[in-house]
Amino acid sequence: MRKINLAELLLLAALWGGSFLFMRVAVPVLGPLWLIEIRVVLAGCALLPVVVHLNLWPELRQRWRALLVIGSINSAIPFVLLAFASLSLPAGLTSTLNSTAPLFGTVVAAVWLQEALTLTRWIGFGLGFVGVVILVGWQPIMATPGFGWAVAAGLVAAFMYAIAAPYIRQNLAGVSPWTITAGSLWGAALALLPALPFTVPHQLPTPTVVAAVVALALLSTACAYLLYFRLIQNVGSTKALTVGYLIPMFAVLWGAVLLAEPVTESMAVGGSLILPGTAIANDLFNPGQKRAQTPQREV
Repeated sequence: MRKINLAELLLLAALWGGSFLFMRVAVPVLGPLWLIEIRVVLAGCALLPVVVHLNLWPELRQRWRALLVIGSINSAIPFVLLAFASLSLPAGLTSTLNSTAPLFGTVVAAVWLQEALTLTRWIGFGLGFVGVVILVGWQPIMATPGFGWAVAAGLVAAFMYAIAAPYIRQNLAGVSPWTITAGSLWGAALALLPALPFTVPHQLPTPTVVAAVVALALLSTACAYLLYFRLIQNVGSTKALTVGYLIPMFAVLWGAVLLAEPVTESMAVGGSLILPGTAIANDLFNPGQKRAQTPQREV
């Protein structure tokens, strides 16, 4: 992985780490379905001027089926499931469930793409997940009637990400990240549209909620997905999914900076495991692998 790819991975984790804070603010007011529909519509509309300027319409029309699939399995379904989970679970536990995506991704890539996974990379994946668990910490949680469903929703969302990443790599190789981002967001909006009349919010959003939704759409969706799809094309689906380990670390960081939440020893220890684990999983400590890399995109 080149330095530019590593920088993009860290920036992506920072953007997605903030999404858990934004969802925690907005989902109790808007509900999961309406929050995610507004999220993808705003993000898709923000990208419309770029689509027009770059004349991406022919590519969008040509790839609309694959983009609709990606919009469903990489945005609509996992976004709604994570928003639903955040109604019953603390943000830390939700982010931990989301961080299982790289582990699911290694299995999916090995079966689907016949991708060779070395023992060193498995160690990196395991070290990263242990770091996430230590970072968040095992805190007593009151088991509500919806607790089991919320946990299941978080795990299914992570598995959907693990399926979507290699699908993108196989079916949208060489397609502009702008096209994939805009098309998948519009596909997600269409997929969620039929369910909206049955889940209308019962209260108007406050300015704080509106600000959280706008930040969620523009920063944690439009900008984040451009980086994510670019990483999938440049470094492959398995390495791009390792962002899942870094997201909880940034979620904790934003909580400390923006909400004055305390930073504990377990957070420091967890972070010290996440960073090297992610580096090992991305072959950053393997000079032979680094020399073998080329600036060309994987297809």
